[in-house]
Amino acid sequence: MPEVICTTVYQFPELSDAAKEKARNWYRDLGPHDDWWDAVYEDFERVCALLGIRLKTTPVRLMGGGTRVKPCIWFSGFWSQGDGACFEGYWSHAKGAAAGIRDYAPMDVTLHGIVDRLQAIQRRNFYQLAAEASHRGRYYHEYTMSIDVTRDSATWQPPTEDAEEVVTEVLRDLARWLYRQLEAEYDHLTSDEAIDEGIIVNEYTFTEGGRRFG
Repeated sequence: MPEVICTTVYQFPELSDAAKEKARNWYRDLGPHDDWWDAVYEDFERVCALLGIRLKTTPVRLMGGGTRVKPCIWFSGFWSQGDGACFEGYWSHAKGAAAGIRDYAPMDVTLHGIVDRLQAIQRRNFYQLAAEASHRGRYYHEYTMSIDVTRDSATWQPPTEDAEEVVTEVLRDLARWLYRQLEAEYDHLTSDEAIDEGIIVNEYTFTEGGRRFG
């Protein structure tokens, strides 16, 4: 014979501290929303444009059968040795890059250092340097980037001896910077404050012990 069982459910703010923590763990296990990194990628694309980096793109198939292109940016993270970020693109001198970066990110001293080092090596090579960054292997971190540095000199002057080393390390530092931005965004999205907000906005209900109801 069927029975009617009544259960009292609670909104998140009504739970005890222990029940709230259980509710958070349930929500956190769902993971951040799809493509949570999009805003970080968009910021990185803007930074690259200011630095004189034209990111390579790759086609992506859409659900409806069409395609779109996305920048060649990849990462893995955030808990294993070997995690990191990398990108593919073409770099050349960008006039006004130092001022542009400082205007876009006035408080980011890491980016300031990156653009200053790129400008300095360009100056020593009469602003003729160019580089191509390509991804190699199946992992994603700065050391999976292969970087080829050339100099477009009308008199066939080679790059200065330090050019390849400097440009390679600076572009890898940029990949490290990207990874830190991704990690910070993930930490924010999975913080207690963001989790609490997500639960409340979605109006989830829970049992007294913090188990998701329904």
